[in-house]
Amino acid sequence: MAVKILDLPKIDRPREKLEKYGISRLTDVEIVAILIRTGIKGTNVLELSKQILKKISQVGVEKIAIKDLLEIKGLGQIKAGQIIASLELWSRLFQNKKTELLLSPQSVWLEMKDLRASRKEHFVVFYLDTQNQIIQREIVSIGTLNASLVHPREVFEPAIRHSTAQIILAHNHPSDSTEPSEEDIAVSRRLMEVGKIMGIDILDHVIVTKSSYVSMKELGLL
Repeated sequence: MAVKILDLPKIDRPREKLEKYGISRLTDVEIVAILIRTGIKGTNVLELSKQILKKISQVGVEKIAIKDLLEIKGLGQIKAGQIIASLELWSRLFQNKKTELLLSPQSVWLEMKDLRASRKEHFVVFYLDTQNQIIQREIVSIGTLNASLVHPREVFEPAIRHSTAQIILAHNHPSDSTEPSEEDIAVSRRLMEVGKIMGIDILDHVIVTKSSYVSMKELGLL
């Protein structure tokens, strides 16, 4: 028997989660669940949303049509129409909009172009939503990286304020060396522990120089 949405803790219900944390903290499944509102007999709204996303993935966002969604057992014309209309609206609104995504250490390096050649170290935090879109970039500290200079409060207070799902850390090395220092590693691991407690993932810590970069995650240091 499918679990009913009302049987879930309030914090795990899509609408309540939206009201408390904002849209950026919702998963794709939860967003679809809000669009279609209810499930069908024997399938709750979250399970139905998973099936809808799977079908869209199989057919493709550009090609999906109502007839494709109606292949999902129990899904009616109204819910199928809501999904197709939402996809079309998204396409019309954002087809010419460049979305800033951080998908790789190189992307971080490009976003740090204004700080790469600085003679002082700048510790930067990229606050991201669930789709790796940049919500905000903030310079948390300036100066040699150490635990006293980079306090978890300075990193995570903006994360809460921006309803951040995940973050990426970055800082420049004026020495032009990409080798992480012991302090770099210690600060990163300290912030990761705090992130786990707060439920905000630290995806990576990228060290950048004028011409290069290194991912501490790829080095196995995180």
